[in-house]
Amino acid sequence: MEKLYYRPIVQTDAARPDEALTLAGGWAWFTEVEQIARGGAREIIPAVHLPFDVAERLTARRAPVAGLGMESPKIMGILNLTPDSFSDGGRFDDFDAALERAETLIEAGADILDIGGESTRPGAQEVPEDEEIERTAPVIAALRDEGFSAPISIDTRKAMVGDAAVEAGADMLNDVSAMEFDPAMAELAAITGLPICLMHAQGLPETMQDDPSYGDVLLDVYDYLEERIELAEASGILRDRIVVDPGIGFGKTLQHNLTLLRGLSLFHALGCPILLGVSRKRFIGTIGGTEAADARAPGTLAVTLMGLGQGAQIHRVHDVAEIAQGLRLWRAITEGYEE
Repeated sequence: MEKLYYRPIVQTDAARPDEALTLAGGWAWFTEVEQIARGGAREIIPAVHLPFDVAERLTARRAPVAGLGMESPKIMGILNLTPDSFSDGGRFDDFDAALERAETLIEAGADILDIGGESTRPGAQEVPEDEEIERTAPVIAALRDEGFSAPISIDTRKAMVGDAAVEAGADMLNDVSAMEFDPAMAELAAITGLPICLMHAQGLPETMQDDPSYGDVLLDVYDYLEERIELAEASGILRDRIVVDPGIGFGKTLQHNLTLLRGLSLFHALGCPILLGVSRKRFIGTIGGTEAADARAPGTLAVTLMGLGQGAQIHRVHDVAEIAQGLRLWRAITEGYEE
């Protein structure tokens, strides 16, 4: 039987019809969906004609992630403790600078921090496990010792690094390899019960941008994430502990990225919160005409607002203050504003 995919046509307008369905228990709604067949026709159908199980996944309220409710968008501030990150490498790999930066990100409006000790930018080389632990765990422990209460995510592909981070006080696992690089990540997530983000990436960072290719990038990424969710569940990880990330820029061309962004709402059919990581990515610089990565905040905000319009719940960004300001304005316009 031919597999069909259902992408909600998402709206946030205040004039909401009575028959509209709420998307993922959040701020957006839909009355129509795009029904997609691989290699076949695309058809717009009324949402009331959705199969029951699909409608249930699209509308069900998402469980909190690291204590954060998913009924409103959340900002994940990036703290790179690496000397070679593509946009801020070396700025915060000093211990004291990292602690200060963490506080600054929360004060600027971040709801959760994502701390990483290994760059996964295109062309980056693997960091030894012990070195990655040395970069991350002490910073997390120091933040907790100083009373830092905000949720912390550990950005790593390695179970031992994740375990050390959890022991130090991390609340979430963020695996850009979706547990492929180190299958023991599945056991760690199952044992701890912590939420885990599963991201799509084609190939390893060293080679992923050499010649990325897909049959249908939107459906291929969806199928991959669906398979990884099934594996996670088989490993004892509850679906309500899983976050999905289409992996913008990870083994994708500029056109692949744009196709995924246009079709982003499809991933709500997986029944998990969506994490969108577009901050300062190369395609923003290319389209926006900005070579310097740290000058891409306006382009990042533009793509983030598009993601908000498609119901993406978590937005992983470098420029927290700028994105938080944009988010406040977006919410004031779409939800109303009281002085």
